[in-house]
Amino acid sequence: MVFWKGDKTVNRAVENTSPLLKPKKRKLGKVLWDQKWLLVMSVPVLLYVFLFNYYPLWGWRFAFQNLDLYTIKKGADWIGFGNFEWLFNEKYFWLGFRNTLAMSLINLVFGTLASILLAILLNEVRTRAFKRTVQTVTYLPHFLSMVIVVGMAQNMFVSDGPINQMLLSLGIIDKPIWWLGEGKYFWFLVGLINIWKEVGWNSIIYISTMTSIDPTLYEAAAIDGAGRFQRILHVTLPGIKSTFVVLLIMNIGHLMEAGFEIQYLLGNKQVYDYSQTIDVFVLEYGIQNNKYGRAIAAGMFKSVIGIILLFAANFVAKKLDEDTLL
Repeated sequence: MVFWKGDKTVNRAVENTSPLLKPKKRKLGKVLWDQKWLLVMSVPVLLYVFLFNYYPLWGWRFAFQNLDLYTIKKGADWIGFGNFEWLFNEKYFWLGFRNTLAMSLINLVFGTLASILLAILLNEVRTRAFKRTVQTVTYLPHFLSMVIVVGMAQNMFVSDGPINQMLLSLGIIDKPIWWLGEGKYFWFLVGLINIWKEVGWNSIIYISTMTSIDPTLYEAAAIDGAGRFQRILHVTLPGIKSTFVVLLIMNIGHLMEAGFEIQYLLGNKQVYDYSQTIDVFVLEYGIQNNKYGRAIAAGMFKSVIGIILLFAANFVAKKLDEDTLL
């Protein structure tokens, strides 16, 4: 029923008091008992998350202590925000912050575009055998150790390696490029290696989303005269938009996770100002120098920034009426 009071409109739903139409409320104990096996199966996952994700947060208290190799046994003194003050005044910490953010953005932008492009191309392939072969070949690098991948990259991008030889034979360059010894190439080299390793794996969820799109939408678009590219633009891309937004929010939450292995293994003194990330800084300035409190403070700072970015991306997506993660 609708009532008017002055210039305000008040909408009031008529409540149905019939006991036959009211939903029957189930007791919590009955619900838990009916779903007991689901709860039992969730116990290992909950234990894993608690032990490896939440329990280590108790160690954040050491970020406020002068913890090192000598005070770790007898107990460290509380120094408040002393470790954070040292971090914020340390030049190499901000250098690692810059490198971490730059490489993460490169991985996010180009990695996402490459995954979507590969998924679209595979979705358009009609030969099933060829499609499965390409999927298998692109998935395999994900299971390779980063040590193996970095070793392959070093052999490929060395001064007399295949990449320089190919560029020389095509006349693109006049002399070999020192890919591994010049800092201006390091960020994009890391991004290229990460894309090659993970593009097939990251495209899986986009491929599965595309297979769930209603085929009649493609048929209707074809009847209206839409070509293949137009069907991709107006049917496929809108069909994966919600998945894209959710994955983008998750990836923004991991924006401070540029990696450790590839930067540590591929880096050298010539590219140190471009290869050091926050994780490498934690190892070199915290653990190796026995300044555990400073190392924990740096890791805590990185985690807090990641949480802020996650909630900010989720808030923006909600304001734009897009699917959100939280």
